[in-house]
Amino acid sequence: MTADELSNIIIGCAIEVHKTLGPGMLESSYEECLDYELKKKGLITKRQIPVPVIYKEVKLDCGYWLDLLVEDKVIIEIKSVDKLIPIHQSQLLTYMRFANIKLGLLINFKVRFLKDGLDRLIL
Repeated sequence: MTADELSNIIIGCAIEVHKTLGPGMLESSYEECLDYELKKKGLITKRQIPVPVIYKEVKLDCGYWLDLLVEDKVIIEIKSVDKLIPIHQSQLLTYMRFANIKLGLLINFKVRFLKDGLDRLIL
């Protein structure tokens, strides 16, 4: 399955989670429920994966964590904030670069309509 095909499935699952829970919950709740929905679709997911920072030849364990990685092809960064700001995109792009993943989805669940909280990033 391609990363594009996966992103469509992921967005559908995120919409289902948002319809069921609504806005205003903790990010960890959305992460757990989205992981559940993705696994129901038969997808392989990994949660809270440590991402080391590589500075020149030094590997630094700085406490960065990917929220979800789907099929080793798509990173999902989950937010529950009033508004996505550019630093959220920068954070996801950094994770994508360090993990060598070309597609990322930034999903903010604290919106009335989930389409207003979706951002698809490509390296």
